[in-house]
Amino acid sequence: MDGIAFEYGRGDDRTNLLRVSVIDKWRRNAERDPPEWRLAGYWDLSAAVWDNIEDSTADVGFAPVFRIEKRQYYLEGAIGLHLVQTHISSHRVFSTSFQFAEHVGVGVRSGKYTYGLQAQHLSNGGINRPNPGINFLIVKLQYELE
Repeated sequence: MDGIAFEYGRGDDRTNLLRVSVIDKWRRNAERDPPEWRLAGYWDLSAAVWDNIEDSTADVGFAPVFRIEKRQYYLEGAIGLHLVQTHISSHRVFSTSFQFAEHVGVGVRSGKYTYGLQAQHLSNGGINRPNPGINFLIVKLQYELE
């Protein structure tokens, strides 16, 4: 385990998201702030709670995250798998607990901290109906343990 991340997001139906993730980098000995753009990445294992005025929902997820980085800046994207309780709100009920999640994000590293902003979408990819999906805008704080 190379790091831990904390995320807060706001989504459809005024749903708040609180998530904690464990980070495991693909390259442990790579240069910290590369002078040229390079491809890097990490495994992300997460647990979250979603909450809105009507209901609370639990979520666990796993994703490979691809990151393009240069110096302290990065762009990233991921497609992962999540298990979510199906009842989100009175007008948003997932037909399956199994969901795909994709996100795109940007951020900056400073010392052992990384600050990021992500847009994330979860849906079952059309496996079953209804498939309302949900979107979040997320702020992220990551701390490197090494």
